[in-house]
Amino acid sequence: MIVARTFDDLEGVLNGSCLTIGNFDGVHLAHQKLLARTRDRAKALNVVSLAVTFEPHPRSVLTGKNDPPRLTAPDVKLELIADTGIEACLVLPFTRAFASLEPEDFVRDCLVRDLGMRELIVGHDWAFGKGRRGDYETLSALGRSMGYLVERLDPVLHDGAVVSSTRVRDMLQAGDVWDAKPLLGRCHKVRGEVIHGADRGGKLLGFPTANVKSQDQLLPRSGVYAVWVSRAGQTWAGVANIGINPTFGGSQLSTEAHIFDYSGDLYGKTVDLHFVQRLRGERKFPGIEELKARIAEDIRLAKRILAEPEAAL
Repeated sequence: MIVARTFDDLEGVLNGSCLTIGNFDGVHLAHQKLLARTRDRAKALNVVSLAVTFEPHPRSVLTGKNDPPRLTAPDVKLELIADTGIEACLVLPFTRAFASLEPEDFVRDCLVRDLGMRELIVGHDWAFGKGRRGDYETLSALGRSMGYLVERLDPVLHDGAVVSSTRVRDMLQAGDVWDAKPLLGRCHKVRGEVIHGADRGGKLLGFPTANVKSQDQLLPRSGVYAVWVSRAGQTWAGVANIGINPTFGGSQLSTEAHIFDYSGDLYGKTVDLHFVQRLRGERKFPGIEELKARIAEDIRLAKRILAEPEAAL
């Protein structure tokens, strides 16, 4: 997939486009449906399939806060979009000036003139432009005068409720990673660099851990999880703890993963943690021996869970 950061980066790439626009945070099932439909319509029209997204998240620009916490780091989001078969992705910098564009100006100057839009695929609740005044009806009216088509897709439902980034976010913040998997179409993935920690895992407890400094993205609720750990095409089973290590009087949140049957050096390397199921909440133990016994039990339980076909990546 071609990744562009400016309209000029797509010069010579587009022969017209069928595109979809959105934040695509999480690239969940509803996003995947939009992207797949865009890909298929582009093929039928013999034009380039194009996803247009924004960095940073528009709400963080408009509110000045990291709210909501993002489900996917920018590089992970691009990888997930590429997995759908989209040919190109334009990542536009989102600014207050951009947010103030009138819907007509955005469509005419950005989508039709600069991107050669022939068809636009949007979700059921998509809105754009100054004050979010642009909607499906606006797009359709503009399309009749500017010569493009618009298709609006129905919402994607799971268990009778709409699949959305907000719903996935609420599940993860509650620790319900197993229930979030069907909405994402995969396990929730957190990417980060392995850094040096307190060095207690192997020497003191007998369970060496990789301390993962995650990128700017949402961590599930504090607790212990069965996880898959992947790097460079290899995957290992493991167990991860998100928390402050209260048994040792900790106060700073950390993410540590014990990888089963692994003895290499991961310091300074990037890994992905795929959260499968929450085993328990974090708790303070009376002493080290009690903690070691509980970790051993966590590992036994995680191995049983990860051996089930439903837990596969």
